[in-house]
Amino acid sequence: MANKTTPQVFVVDDDSCIRDSLCVYLKKARFECTCFENVDDCLKHFRQHHCDLLITDVVMPGKTGLDLLDEIKRIAPWVPVLVITSYSEVPVAIKAVKAGAVDFVEKPLDMESFISLAQSTITQNDPNNFLRGKNLTKTEKIILSMVLQGKANKEIANILHRSIRTVEVHRSHIMGKLDVHSVVDLVKRVTAMDLEGY
Repeated sequence: MANKTTPQVFVVDDDSCIRDSLCVYLKKARFECTCFENVDDCLKHFRQHHCDLLITDVVMPGKTGLDLLDEIKRIAPWVPVLVITSYSEVPVAIKAVKAGAVDFVEKPLDMESFISLAQSTITQNDPNNFLRGKNLTKTEKIILSMVLQGKANKEIANILHRSIRTVEVHRSHIMGKLDVHSVVDLVKRVTAMDLEGY
């Protein structure tokens, strides 16, 4: 069983040689690596397990790396994504970056450079945010709804018969779980994740 502090990396590529090589190097760098040969298997696993970094090929049979990126950015937009691609697929990889991927790297991979990129990507993604990705409580959902309606902390506190400090703590937890730092980013995140119904 992996240590909870060990970064969890998912690798998606239909080429078993690339998958196996990446996992060997990632494990040497003290990452926990889980490999998938297609997008559907990755998504099924992703919905049930924690992921700190997703690495995906672009062109694969069935759903593509772009399809996977779109889905990940909808359900867990805080998870960083690195795209690996052949030279001929660079224009598609650029689209992936515009869609939210952190970076793209051309094949054949220079493994040492790629592992360094993976390490820096995870480090920059605030590994200390222990709330990120956790489900909102019933109270947090109610407060989120009021925040999105433009209500101030004092107004929310009066409606819920709670102290302003309690509302502030709940708001802080909401921001942490959705990995945002401002109300503007919160609105964008809720819209991107289709959480308006909260």
